[in-house]
Amino acid sequence: MHDNANNDYTTILGADAVFKGELTFEKGMRLHGRFEGKITTAGRVHVAKEAKLQADVEAGAIIVEGEVRGNLTAAERIEIKQTARCEGDLKAAKLTVEEGAVFTGHITVGPEAANHKPSTGIGGGLSVPRPLGQTSPAPAGVKQRN
Repeated sequence: MHDNANNDYTTILGADAVFKGELTFEKGMRLHGRFEGKITTAGRVHVAKEAKLQADVEAGAIIVEGEVRGNLTAAERIEIKQTARCEGDLKAAKLTVEEGAVFTGHITVGPEAANHKPSTGIGGGLSVPRPLGQTSPAPAGVKQRN
């Protein structure tokens, strides 16, 4: 994902803004303030370092630098940056987690992950209640999909 393409982020919620509710848009949004509710887009969502997001998000792609509580689903990819703090379940075709990021939840990654419906509780994803690095191997017993 190329973060420097300003045309991808036509919607911006400023650092002094607080929004509660459901938001839909086509291209992309940069969140610098606080958002609570639900976001649905085929575009991109960028949660900046100072931002606080308490929402379920369904998007084409998601970049997290700030604080997120909620379930994130991306058709393309999710990027969890070094400064991020995430709590919730992640589903994406591709996932990048930088060293230093903090994540608690379940992860489903693969080409069909964004279309994956929650199971009946049998099996489940990868639970990782500790800081992650990009080169971390999968825990014993977890199969990685190629």
